Amino acid sequence: MIPLVDLDAQYQQIKDEIDGAIKEVLVSKKFIQGTYAADFETEFARLQGSTFAVGCSNGTSALFLALKALGIGEGDEVITTPNTFIATAEAICHVGATPVFVDIDPDTYTLDPSLIEARITGKTRAVIPVHIYGNPAAMDQIVEVSQRHGLNIVEDCAQAHLATFKSTPVGSFGDAGTFSFYPGKNLGAYGDAGAVTTGNPELAADMRSLADHGRDTKYLHKMIGYNFRMDGLQAAILSVKLKYLAQWTLQRQRNAQLYCSLLGDVASIKLPTSHPLASHVYHLYVVQVDDRDKVISVLNENGISASIHYPVPLHLQPALKYLGHGAGDFPVSEHAANHIISLPMYPELSSDQIEFICSILKAAVKN
Repeated sequence: MIPLVDLDAQYQQIKDEIDGAIKEVLVSKKFIQGTYAADFETEFARLQGSTFAVGCSNGTSALFLALKALGIGEGDEVITTPNTFIATAEAICHVGATPVFVDIDPDTYTLDPSLIEARITGKTRAVIPVHIYGNPAAMDQIVEVSQRHGLNIVEDCAQAHLATFKSTPVGSFGDAGTFSFYPGKNLGAYGDAGAVTTGNPELAADMRSLADHGRDTKYLHKMIGYNFRMDGLQAAILSVKLKYLAQWTLQRQRNAQLYCSLLGDVASIKLPTSHPLASHVYHLYVVQVDDRDKVISVLNENGISASIHYPVPLHLQPALKYLGHGAGDFPVSEHAANHIISLPMYPELSSDQIEFICSILKAAVKN
């Protein structure tokens, strides 16, 4: 069986370091925030080319903290994409704002910057571009239109650790960049964890306070906050894995190149495309095919895990029905949702495995 993600293969490579880090935390008893979280924040900010990183409980709380600290709330609108995990819209809703969707580029699957301006109203406060699958959005155009209209930018980098646009790390183009360390991510914890990066010291301080019950000191609370703290175990684990992230990213990119070279001669398979100025980090390797259900069935029958990210665009989710959207409102997102397949992708995936996956996939689309 070839899994979609093989977490055990990664663990076995660094088992001694991981086990040692866990034991160290258990001995120290620094389970919540503390030195392990602080050290990780410093290391992660440096690697992502940011001044500050604020560790938190998960990627969803990272989005929430960024929006909340920017003062976005009731009556505000936030522009984003319907082709993403629901957490992006959840964070907007939880601060009291309204998600406003913009369709995606048909090749990169990211927010189409040419469609943003038409969706801006007097209530629009921010834009959340999502670097989906590890593929950076066209940040030059998104920054230009956002600055022209005085909008905040919160980059959803949950799947895009170390991705760059114009050689600049994602997460550093706007006011804040939010990251998830869910176990299957390119940099994954062994539980939930997240972080927000920013170059703004006041914003960093507010997010840090909000994540820790709004406190300045242990029993002095300057605002009503939340319990979104990062725990020491996850921080220590992430610090170990952070040392390998560049190497793992390169291997993902090499695996993607092999996929592309093996599948490039099949016209009925649409391969991933990135902006010419972007560096895709391939959290997911996503292709489009016709008759997707048949193709996935053939892959599964041959021991190949495949998945769909994401089969229901956000504007068609029952939880967001109140926004009043229907089928056909965002046709590019809907077409992608009906045709995309995520193939196995992780650094430890072997060339032989990729060749086998591609041979089965080619046979499936031709039958």
